[in-house]
Amino acid sequence: QVQLVESGGGSVQSGGSLRLSCAASGITYSSYCMGWFRQAPGKERDGVAAIAGDGSTTYADSVMGRFAISRDNAVNMLYLQMHMLIPEDTAWYYCAARPGPCSVTERRLLLTPGGFWNYRGQGTQVTVSS
Repeated sequence: QVQLVESGGGSVQSGGSLRLSCAASGITYSSYCMGWFRQAPGKERDGVAAIAGDGSTTYADSVMGRFAISRDNAVNMLYLQMHMLIPEDTAWYYCAARPGPCSVTERRLLLTPGGFWNYRGQGTQVTVSS
């Protein structure tokens, strides 16, 4: 049974940092494409970042230069390091997984929530106050 469990959310002031984690189980993690998505109150879910099994990455324009996605295949963990947080980053953050390779050149596909991604966690909440 595939399970993705996010942690690390919380409340921070604008300009602060947080590190989100996603623990994956029930999958051959190193062969999976992984991603982070977020959904702000009253808004649609948006792609934040994605990472292929080889560690190549892609990011949404809104987080480029502030967020960093990484993975540790040895312990089946996915991370999202977030710096210079702003109130607009306030959202529920979800990790997602898809079996098989992916190419970060397919940026639009990887950053679109829904059909491409087979599994999603329950989310962790991030609140950024001004």
